[in-house]
Amino acid sequence: MAKIATCSPVCFLFFLGEGTHFLIPWVQKPIIFDCPSRPRNVPVITGSKDLQNVNITLRILFWPVASQLPRIFTSIGEDCDERGLPSITTEILKSVVVLFDAGELITQRELVSRQVKRAATSGLILDDVSLTHLTFGKEFTEAVEAKQVAQQEAERARFVVEKAEQQKKVAIISAEGYSEAAELIANSLVTARDGLIELCKLETAEVLAYQFLRSQNITHLPAGQSVLLQRPQ
Repeated sequence: MAKIATCSPVCFLFFLGEGTHFLIPWVQKPIIFDCPSRPRNVPVITGSKDLQNVNITLRILFWPVASQLPRIFTSIGEDCDERGLPSITTEILKSVVVLFDAGELITQRELVSRQVKRAATSGLILDDVSLTHLTFGKEFTEAVEAKQVAQQEAERARFVVEKAEQQKKVAIISAEGYSEAAELIANSLVTARDGLIELCKLETAEVLAYQFLRSQNITHLPAGQSVLLQRPQ
């Protein structure tokens, strides 16, 4: 708890710290200020750098500077948190918000809060400054939603194109594989043509010999002879 005293008839203000103090009756009058920190929410409607209407609620933890109490009393009054704080905070917040566009207010809220805290020079200490509520006009909201829909459609179209490209690559690779396989088979047939013919002859002779052994009453002409022979039963 801090005090300032006034002296009459000439208004002279001086600061008295905490503790017991002696004042001259009817000459000096104590004015008591409550200096502990306390929170407050300050709603502000202002414009951003790109001329978008912004509805902001600023939460601050503040307290008056004890050595500045005489100046605060003469310029604002005793109820500085009711009379002076909203107007001071609104002025500071508007001067800071106008430096950022709508997108930066969303992505750089911490920076905006620090700028507001740094800009406080009215005898009040602003601590724990944070943007608790941030909304934009209807037109901006609709534009953001339309942009998100367009981005989703573009992403979906990109996925379809990539899928078609992958399918095309798979088809090309498969066709190249079939072509190479056919070429290898053709080359193998050309290289092993005589061997394949001999193999076919041997397989045919094997089949004929098997059928010959199973048949009855067969007469055959041996190679190099002119006499027919009959296979014994």
